[in-house]
Amino acid sequence: MKKFTFTIRGNKYNVELLNIEDNIAEVEVNGSKYEVEIGQEIKTTKTPKLVREQAFPSPEADRAKTSSPAEKKGAGLVKAPLPGTILEINIKEGDVVKSGDKLLIMEAMKMENNITADREGKIISIKVKPGDSVLEGDTLVEIGG
Repeated sequence: MKKFTFTIRGNKYNVELLNIEDNIAEVEVNGSKYEVEIGQEIKTTKTPKLVREQAFPSPEADRAKTSSPAEKKGAGLVKAPLPGTILEINIKEGDVVKSGDKLLIMEAMKMENNITADREGKIISIKVKPGDSVLEGDTLVEIGG
């Protein structure tokens, strides 16, 4: 590690510091190895220790962000199944769609995903446009009865 030359009572000592762990140093003095205890006081740090409270999931974490296919559909909102970018929109407001019709194409995790209608109805509004970034659960399209 480091080399030092000490002169003690007229005698020269070549000291090489080999290793330090806690307050024990391993040194080599003129070719002989020794373990030396370093007398240093333990300083308390002025920086407070950060103690964080345990985090608990929010009550909404248990709810699904998208509806399951067998579930009765409520307001007819088509939501993003995962975060991504809208590439292409295949419908326009006022179009009538059937369940399973392709509404838009979304890129997520470097894959193109077809987002399809989960119910029959008329397109009331399109909440996104090509190039938009969306998060999981964001409303993409609203389908009315």
